[in-house]
Amino acid sequence: MNDSQIRGAEIVIKSLVAENARYIFGYPGGAIMPVYDALYDYMDQIQHILTRHEQGAIHAAQGYARVSGQVGVCMATSGPGATNLITGIADALIDSTPLVCITGQVVSPLLGTDAFQETDVVGISMPGTKWNIQVRKVEDIAPAIAKGFHIARSGRPGPVLIDITKDAQIALGEFNYVPCLNIRSYRPYPKVEDHIIEKAAALINQAERPYVLFGQGVVLGKAEKALRAFLDKTGIPAACTLLGTGALPESHPNFVGKLGMHGNYGPNLLTNQCDVLIAIGMRFDDRVTGDVKRYAKQAKVIHLELDPAEIDKNVKCELAVLGDCKVSLEKLTEKVAKGNHPEWIMKFRELEAEEKRVVVGNDLSPTKVGLTMGEVIRHINEFKADDAILVTDVGQHQMVAWRYFEYKTTRTQVTSGGLGTMGFALPAALGAQLHDYNRQVICVVGDGGIQMTIQELGTIMQTKAPVKVVLLNNNFLGMVRQWQQLFFDKRYSFTELDNPDFIKIAEAYNFKVQKVDERTDLRQAVAEMFVHEGPYFLEVVVEKEDNVFPMIATGSSVEEVRLS
Repeated sequence: MNDSQIRGAEIVIKSLVAENARYIFGYPGGAIMPVYDALYDYMDQIQHILTRHEQGAIHAAQGYARVSGQVGVCMATSGPGATNLITGIADALIDSTPLVCITGQVVSPLLGTDAFQETDVVGISMPGTKWNIQVRKVEDIAPAIAKGFHIARSGRPGPVLIDITKDAQIALGEFNYVPCLNIRSYRPYPKVEDHIIEKAAALINQAERPYVLFGQGVVLGKAEKALRAFLDKTGIPAACTLLGTGALPESHPNFVGKLGMHGNYGPNLLTNQCDVLIAIGMRFDDRVTGDVKRYAKQAKVIHLELDPAEIDKNVKCELAVLGDCKVSLEKLTEKVAKGNHPEWIMKFRELEAEEKRVVVGNDLSPTKVGLTMGEVIRHINEFKADDAILVTDVGQHQMVAWRYFEYKTTRTQVTSGGLGTMGFALPAALGAQLHDYNRQVICVVGDGGIQMTIQELGTIMQTKAPVKVVLLNNNFLGMVRQWQQLFFDKRYSFTELDNPDFIKIAEAYNFKVQKVDERTDLRQAVAEMFVHEGPYFLEVVVEKEDNVFPMIATGSSVEEVRLS
């Protein structure tokens, strides 16, 4: 044995340390055990978070990545450990979250023999990863990890999976880590073409009713200041997607609201009245467009986008401005004329007033007996910090929290967007909190979603992460029930829940707890939650059959958005 040689398992850990990974979220098992053994000697350099399920591990890594802007790292064993990562991998791909997932694999001679806990995780994960690889030789471990981090974080971010056989983990090799800076044929940042910028500026300057739709690409590209400068100069109204929320302060005079199925009335309705539509770092998801055959047909579309695959995929554009949106926005701001559109913005404000009269007032300050989800968020806004992070699960509570939470800074919105993964919030909130124990992390969940990963209360207990969990309990799978009410003649087929005593469960995990079912107790309960220094579990019993509006039904046009 050469004194300079170390086992492949140690090379894995030293490679992660070289990439400045702060956390590994994971769960040990037989095929990854050599790496866990090596990790024992590096606990002062990298921290491992033992989640209660591998799906919890990858969602926690996602929460960490979304708030920090760094690559999240998770680790699992072979077979069921690896397959339990697949939902999170798919979620991370569609929501552009940078992850490096490391899985153990059976020894090379047993590959393809249906050995104990053997699965073809490379084949299974291929459609959901930006890149994946199986490593069978010790000398390939460090280069694979270096390449994985580069691919995960560069260009449009996404998940990478590295599957390492057990014999490669045990074998001896030299450690010589070389960070990956480029890969032949991989061009993550298309060049911004100046002549396209000139054409885009000309279209914008001629527009009478221009409209900006911005998405998460602004956050991922660190283009928040560039977006604000563009809007300040042009005076164009701007609306955000679900994942783009927070990239522009909602107090900005040009901000007109949120897009999508449960977004705001004006931003949806007026999409079909603008003459130039400027899409920045968004992919025209069907939840934003509704029926694409009736979406913005009157408008010339300018699409600022990093990923060429998104151009003309859902909505045909007049001009595609490929490249980093920070660069393209800065170039575009130089070329556009200074302007303002007060009459056009006033149309949004008039529709906003109508939405407040018909919907918002009843949500935030109800007079009916039952508690609403909206009034819970209103009280949260009273006590939260400006940089508080909202982590939501999927369902009615997600849409209500998104609509009414006051976002003031970037990277404060963490939710499962494209995949809509129930069970996402609790582990993702843990990952978000671990990035900064001093930030407020508010985890808003429904009674359906929390029971999919409720065991991660144990991980929060073990890490002492001061996550504030707010359970909005209506004893229903609320969003499905709303659809059943509106489109299936109130045939509530398997959506009503007989729930456990959530307070007893949270108490068993050493959470400070409180349950509220009366309006007179709500504000004080929220105040007490924020004063408490450790993890807190607040259950609020809300109306069983309350609905979220506005709403665009699937297959409808954005101009068919309904207020009730």
